[in-house]
Amino acid sequence: MGLRRPSWFAVLLTVAGTLLFIRLGVWQLDRAAEKDELLRRYAASATAPQEDFSGVAIDPPGDRYPRVAVSGQFVPGREYYLDDQTHASQQGIHVYAPFKVDGKTYLLLVDLGFLPREAGHMPQVPPLPSGRLSLKGLYVPTPGIGMRMGGNALPTQNAWPKTTIYLDTTEIGMDLKQRMFPRVLLLDADPHAAYVRDWTPGFMPPARHRAYAFQWFTFALAAVVIFIILHRKPRRGAKGRSE
Repeated sequence: MGLRRPSWFAVLLTVAGTLLFIRLGVWQLDRAAEKDELLRRYAASATAPQEDFSGVAIDPPGDRYPRVAVSGQFVPGREYYLDDQTHASQQGIHVYAPFKVDGKTYLLLVDLGFLPREAGHMPQVPPLPSGRLSLKGLYVPTPGIGMRMGGNALPTQNAWPKTTIYLDTTEIGMDLKQRMFPRVLLLDADPHAAYVRDWTPGFMPPARHRAYAFQWFTFALAAVVIFIILHRKPRRGAKGRSE
């Protein structure tokens, strides 16, 4: 069985579609590998020994999330609410506050934890602790911002606390007119705190990315199969037998 000569349009459409499906499948596999690595880093950090913050503050290691301890005090009245967050199927916010570390000129952004919305309304946020404090937690990159639209909304807000759906330490620093450490501190869990501090990343699991990759590769194979079926020559004698 041979193939009829296809049109250039059919060839280009099939090739373009197949390459696109393969590229999307590879991208999903890459995303799965990234999620695997992220989960590994969080798991390793859970049992890692405490490190000196000064050694990782400005130039943190790219392959792990150090467990650190800092002393200082919160900058009062300068909280940021990271909106549009989800935990255990609940919508809510993460509350961030700048922290003045003893002996440092930079400010450290601290994630106090997650608070669920109450009947769709903004939750009641506890007041910041005052005075000198000692904090412990993981020193991690800011949450990924994904596809960003609308620009930086912080300068347009005059009242505190400020609400955002993206978090960027550079923009926070510009807003506070202070230099910021490049990462944020995820506070250790506290059973007495109002905040939820479950730092397991709440993202699509790696297995689902791999399932999507398999789906895209299947589409690529289907495009080739459909091309062959549509352009195969009929078998000899098929017309005579049908009469």
